[in-house]
Amino acid sequence: MTPWEIHGREIGNCNCAPGCPCQFMSLPTHGSCEAAAAFDFDRGHHGDVDLGGLRTAMVVKWPGPIHEGNGTMQIIIDERASPEQRTALERIMTGQDTEDMATMWWVFSAMSPNKLRTLYKPIEIEMDLDARRARADVPGVFRTEAQPITNPVTGAEHRARIDLPNGFEFRIGEVARATTTTSGEIELANNRDSHTHLVEIHLSNAGIVGSA
Repeated sequence: MTPWEIHGREIGNCNCAPGCPCQFMSLPTHGSCEAAAAFDFDRGHHGDVDLGGLRTAMVVKWPGPIHEGNGTMQIIIDERASPEQRTALERIMTGQDTEDMATMWWVFSAMSPNKLRTLYKPIEIEMDLDARRARADVPGVFRTEAQPITNPVTGAEHRARIDLPNGFEFRIGEVARATTTTSGEIELANNRDSHTHLVEIHLSNAGIVGSA
């Protein structure tokens, strides 16, 4: 197993109601799980391969809850990555060189036997964690726009966070709502004003490291 470690930020939008039942051991809002996510890495490595400054993204879709499997998954890797960096990022994103159950990527890959070809494209990400606003754009694949959840009576912005002391993706997640439009091989039809978490990620082949 090649050791790796990676630090950065993530925007993840699924088709569930804001808050996401999966975070509380409940079934998906609509019975199935559909999601798009983008990752911006400030620093990291896979063995001796530097991964700082790169980005990845993914689109995943399951006919039921994630743990029931039979999902379809496609990952996108920053077109700026060198051949060595592409290989490293693909291994991380598909759960290779990772202890069992240690990261969300391991879980998503294990529950997605239907893997589409890896894409190499420009990935644009803008994120303001404190403002709960973000944008992710992968041309020809998907675009996600996130904004704060709001008070249903007053319309004022509302702040809520998910605290997972033993999480395998993040420790603290800022909850927002987002809409994702897809134009690639995997269609997400129900991601409209749905759950989004904006988080810092600090991951390794053994799971979360440091603060997350």
